[in-house]
Amino acid sequence: MEVKKTITSIFMVPTLGIDREMLKENGFLNGYISDERQEVQHKDAVYLVFKPADFDKFRSFLEQEYERTKNVIDDYDYEDGYVVVVYKLDTKLKKDFMLVREGLYSKTSNKFQKLFPETIIVKRSRKELPKHERTLQHRIFQKSDELKEYWEKKIDVSFTDDMELWEGFHVENETLNLDKLKTEELV
Repeated sequence: MEVKKTITSIFMVPTLGIDREMLKENGFLNGYISDERQEVQHKDAVYLVFKPADFDKFRSFLEQEYERTKNVIDDYDYEDGYVVVVYKLDTKLKKDFMLVREGLYSKTSNKFQKLFPETIIVKRSRKELPKHERTLQHRIFQKSDELKEYWEKKIDVSFTDDMELWEGFHVENETLNLDKLKTEELV
């Protein structure tokens, strides 16, 4: 089962510049703005949780990350093979991160939005040819008609132009609770 992605994973983790495939290959599960088990909480940082299948490969990935960026500020292990890597967020994007925390995704800057790919290649089955689709982030930033229609049908609400098309940021959902994550992973 795939864990439901946090707002942090959707809108903050991609700004770190980590290759999506590298994240996937190394067992990335989710991103958070804090970790309830840690006494010291890093300000303006994100906590990436991994459950690597291959620890040698993960160690190599982590070493590469320490070399690639000065923004890795901590890493630590938990029981059952979970690893947390803490990254400092880009201070130049602080206003955009505040808008994300306020649920005002369409109000983020062009500079911020350009950090996200506009399209990704998707292949839903072995028989289907891969095709380009707009990314979720750009559908949210631009309040796409297809996303608006999806939500209107799903929750039976008519959206007005001033409404955002994604759920709001809730600190309790964006704080790492390892026990909760473990149960989500088992479902």
